[in-house]
Amino acid sequence: MTPDELKALLDAEEELFIVDLRNRAEHARSRIEGRRPVPVLNVPYFEVLDAEESDDIAASFAAYAEKHWRDRLPPGARILVVCAKGGASAYATEGLQRLGYNAANLAGGMEAWGNFYDRKAVVAGPDLSIYQVVRPARGDLSYVLVSGAEAVVVDPNRHVEQYQDFVAARGLRLAAVLDTHGHADHISGGPALAAVAGCRYHLHPYDAIHPIDVLPAAIPYEPLRDGQEIRFGSARLEVLHIPGHTIGNLAFLVNGTYLLSGDSLFIRSIARPDLGGRAEAWAPLHYRSLPRLLQLPDDVVVLPGHFSTPAEAGPDGTYATALGRLRRENDGLHLVQRGEAAFVAAILASLPEFPPQYVEIKRVNAGLVQPSEERASELEIGRNICALAEAYEHSPVRP
Repeated sequence: MTPDELKALLDAEEELFIVDLRNRAEHARSRIEGRRPVPVLNVPYFEVLDAEESDDIAASFAAYAEKHWRDRLPPGARILVVCAKGGASAYATEGLQRLGYNAANLAGGMEAWGNFYDRKAVVAGPDLSIYQVVRPARGDLSYVLVSGAEAVVVDPNRHVEQYQDFVAARGLRLAAVLDTHGHADHISGGPALAAVAGCRYHLHPYDAIHPIDVLPAAIPYEPLRDGQEIRFGSARLEVLHIPGHTIGNLAFLVNGTYLLSGDSLFIRSIARPDLGGRAEAWAPLHYRSLPRLLQLPDDVVVLPGHFSTPAEAGPDGTYATALGRLRRENDGLHLVQRGEAAFVAAILASLPEFPPQYVEIKRVNAGLVQPSEERASELEIGRNICALAEAYEHSPVRP
C-alpha cells in the first residue's frame, strides 16, 4: 500500500487495523491517524525474531502471529503492517498473508508516510485560488496562493519540490515565499524554495534571532512588518503581527476574506507560547494578540498552520472554518474571555512537554545548523505539538 492509497483509505474512513513493528518509543512519537480511531498492535520486530528463530523470517512471523495474535487481529479486516522503512514489515506481511489475513505492507514504511504530502483546493476562482498542502504525519499545513500568473507560498515544509513542481506545472511565477514565524516543529523550506525560484524569502525580523541562543539568523530574508501589503496578480495579502507563539508571529489576511493564521489560532485550540523558552513573557502577548484576530468579521475563513487530529478536517478534507464558528467552539478563545490573568494562569498550567529537538529545529531554521537528510528526518519524527489541544485533557484549569 502506497502512502497515497493509505491517505485515501483514511479519508474514506474505511476499516483498518495496523501492526506496527517499530520499537515502543518510536511508536509513541509517531502514529498513523485517521478521522476515526485506527486500532493498532505495536510489537517490536526484534521481539518476534527472538521468540521464533528461523531462516525463513516470514515463517517466523506467521508462527508468532498464530501463537500470540489470533485473538488480537480482527478476522476479515484490512491489516496494514508498518516499520521504519518498509523492510521488516514486508516479511511480517508475507507471514500474515500465509495465515490468510488481508494484509498489506506500507511501501517505504513510516519514513515514506512522514514525507508524504497531499493537496486540496480551499478556493479556486478566476482571481484567487488557495491550495492547502497537507503533511498528514506531521499535522503541518502550508499554502500556495495563486492569482493570475503569480503564486505565493506560505509556510513551506522542507521538501521544496512539492511546491516547485506545483508552480511549474501551472506555468506560474513564484513571487514570494513567506513564513508566518520561525518554526520549531519542522524544518522550513522557505529559504531554499526562494533561492531556487529566485524570489524573496520573508520573515518577521524578531524571529530572525534564535530565542534561546540569542544569535542572529544566518539566512537571507526580507523583513515583514505589521500592516505591510504584498500584492501578487490581482490579490492582496495584509501582514498582521500577532506575537505570542513567537515574538515575531504573523498572520496573513488575503483579500480581506481568508486568514492564514499560522501558529496562533487553530481549529480546536490556540498555539502554545513556550517553544522559545519564554512562556511567562509571551503568554500575555498571546492574550493581547488574539483579540485582534477576533475583530475580523465572522465570515472570514481561518486557514491554520497545523491540525491536531484529522477529525478537524471538513467533509472536503480541508482544514478551514469560519471565524464566527471558532468564537463559539474554540477552547483557546474561550480562555480569552476570562481576562488576561486567568488566561495566562490557565495556559502556563496546561503546557505539554517541551520537545528538546525543537530547540535544534529552530537553529536549523535560523541557518545556524546544517543537518544531513538523515538528521533532518530524525528531528521531524512525530506529529507537531505546537497547539494546546492535547494539553486540555490534562489541564487543572479546563477551558
